[in-house]
Amino acid sequence: MELQGRLETLKREGLGLVAISYDPVPVLAEFAARRSITFPLLSDSGSAIIKQYGILNTTVAAASPQYGIPFPGTFIVDARGVVTSRHFETAYQERDTITSVLVKLGARVDVPGAKVSAPHLTLTTSVTDLVAAPGTHFSLVMDVVPGPRVHVYAPGVTGYLPIELTVQPQPALVVRAPQFPKAEDYFFKPLNEHVAVYNKPFRIVQDLEIDPAPQAAAALNDRTEMAIAGTLRYQACDDKVCFMPQSVPLTWTIGLRPLDRERAKQP
Repeated sequence: MELQGRLETLKREGLGLVAISYDPVPVLAEFAARRSITFPLLSDSGSAIIKQYGILNTTVAAASPQYGIPFPGTFIVDARGVVTSRHFETAYQERDTITSVLVKLGARVDVPGAKVSAPHLTLTTSVTDLVAAPGTHFSLVMDVVPGPRVHVYAPGVTGYLPIELTVQPQPALVVRAPQFPKAEDYFFKPLNEHVAVYNKPFRIVQDLEIDPAPQAAAALNDRTEMAIAGTLRYQACDDKVCFMPQSVPLTWTIGLRPLDRERAKQP
């Protein structure tokens, strides 16, 4: 289980881990034993806490055996019990991995990274998870360090080529908009202009999902991995000259696994 494999990372970030489910205690106990889970699994039988937090999944009919499940998500809570961030999905088949949540919070996670040659930048790319199942939300991460006295233009800038990440579409892969950090204001005195740039190390996070829809199943049948291709485009400048726009090809690979559909018998 992905959460179990990230316990040390969470501990290093000063975080503990508790999972809450509408399943009864015997079901959770069987699941924990079968999957070697060591963190607490709490039973909210009857979904009282789920309803109290306002996260009851209203897309599930009351007559359904799955009624009572929450919208899947993660709360980050500080030592005082205050919720500092929350990450939720709208369908019960979908799940953010804890690693993708951590990278959005700026944490450094232990994932293999690859150095990519890029003019005027140092670029390290990684994928948050080694393996994903249908419904898994994971992220591509690009840690970018501009060269000395170099800046690149932020999304939304006009008159220059803003930095842009695109991921090549393919069956069974859901691509969401990339997330860029807040840019710096750069004043170029010769033209008396202010423009949004990145001139310090920054991170781009691209959220992806293995499509859980039934029509995507054929594209995943008998596959053990998925190759993902993308392109990073940008224009770098220093305080004297703007360099030629660049287009850098990128690739990532993630393993694929089927969903764990085995359920313990209800008491």
